[in-house]
Parts: sequence; C-alpha cells; structure tokens
Amino acid sequence: MDLSNEAVIHIKTADTEYLQFRKLLEYKDAITHAFSLGKQVDFRTIKKSNYEKAMEDYEKLCKSLKLNKNNIVKPNQMHKDKIQNVERKINKEKPDIYIDIYSNTDGLITQEKDLILATTSADCILMIFFDPITKTIANIHSGWKGTYQQIGVKAVQKMIEDYGVNPQNLICCMCPSIRKCHFEVQKDVKDMFEEEFKEIVDSYAIIEEKQGVQGKWNIDTILLNRVLLQRQGLKLENIIDTKICTVCNSDILHSYRVEKEGFGLETAIIAKKGD
Repeated sequence: MDLSNEAVIHIKTADTEYLQFRKLLEYKDAITHAFSLGKQVDFRTIKKSNYEKAMEDYEKLCKSLKLNKNNIVKPNQMHKDKIQNVERKINKEKPDIYIDIYSNTDGLITQEKDLILATTSADCILMIFFDPITKTIANIHSGWKGTYQQIGVKAVQKMIEDYGVNPQNLICCMCPSIRKCHFEVQKDVKDMFEEEFKEIVDSYAIIEEKQGVQGKWNIDTILLNRVLLQRQGLKLENIIDTKICTVCNSDILHSYRVEKEGFGLETAIIAKKGD
C-alpha cells in the first residue's frame, strides 16, 4: 500500500516506513520530520517491554532520517491543553520520555537545534508546526478532548508570545487521524462541541447526525481545527492535512477504535537541524 497523495510522500526503507509532508520537505535544509507507518511498529512506552520495543522502533526511524534517537523529547500526553517550551535535553544518554517537567503536557515548542520533538497517537490528531522565518518548531497532540480545549490555538498563541512568530508564516501539518467518517460520539460530547463552538458549528458541517442510527453523531475535528487555526491568522494553504483516516487504513495504521485494548501507537517527530 502506498499512502502518497498531494500532501504527503510515503517513504519505505529496509527498516521502516513513514510519511513526510511535501510542504515541509521544501525546508529540508532546516528541519527533519516524519510520521511513522506500519502495524509492526509500536511507540507505546508505558511498560518495560513496550519501552524497549519503542526504543528499537525510534532507533530505526531516526537512523533513516540521520537523527540521534537520544535527542528525542516527548510530553507525557494526558489529553490536556498544557504546552511547554523546550530549552534543553534533561537526559544526555537517552530520550527525554517520562520526565517530570513534561507531565500533564500534550505539546512542545522549541527553537533549539537537534532536539527531536515527538508525540504519539492511535486516532488522535498530531499537529506539527514550523515557522520558516523564526525557525520555530512545535509538536502537538490533540485528541477530541484537546481539540475541545483548543490546544492547537493555544500552541499558536504561545509561539507568537514566546518566539515572535507571525501566524501568517506558520505552517501546520495534521497527521493521519480518525476522520469524521468514523469519529462517532453520543449526545453528551455532541452537546459539548455545539455549545463551545456554536458559531463554527452553525457555519460549517462540523457535526452531523449519523444516518440510520439514533443518538449518534459524527464530528469533523480536522475541519474544526482548520477553522480555529485560520482564525488565529494561519493561511489556508499553510494548513496541510493528509486526508488519511486511521480507521479506514487500520491495516497499516494503529487505531484505538479498531484495536481496542491491544492498541499500538504511531509517532510524529520534527527536529530543527544543527549547523
């Protein structure tokens, strides 16, 4: 299977495979990035056995991209809206995973070279940001709870305030995730989104009642995030979506809704290159 389309290129090597955004490849002299593919890889790190497997898979992915796995910095991801700036690595000999300062954190921002910002998901939206002018990068985990809390908006605001980013220059790439076709919710979640985003919901086809099923609705969190980012000043052409659904492509992508308790995780990484 080849997932290449107008937004992304599907790369296959002897050890791994991943997607890269065509837009970000225009800046390959400044940054490196990837979104992992393949059901054989798993970036869960909770248990020791999971951690060891994840480190092996990170090693393969980073080796393909000529990156040092030990430079990875990853938030602990708790479906909240906390975002942190990264100024340095904490551990010198291993990735910064499960570091106390990144607890309850779902997004990271940096201008530091060689640091690899990483997030993981199994249906949630991973958003990687790059500003070509200030050379600021960010990696944000936004599940439906994060989207409801507008973590993408808060990331843009933090980049503006802390790093002088002009949102008109900012690029946001949204990785494969569950799409409206499969993101099915009950009335309580539907009501939350309708109340919080009433104007947007009234103007766009964000929420639709599931045909033939009473008490179920589908929500388009990708479209909602796109509208929210545009209202922060990002240009429409700089908001890039893979248009790839993790559920529809669960033969090659991990999906919590498909795999249930035995779910695995993909990873998205972005790093600013050193001199």
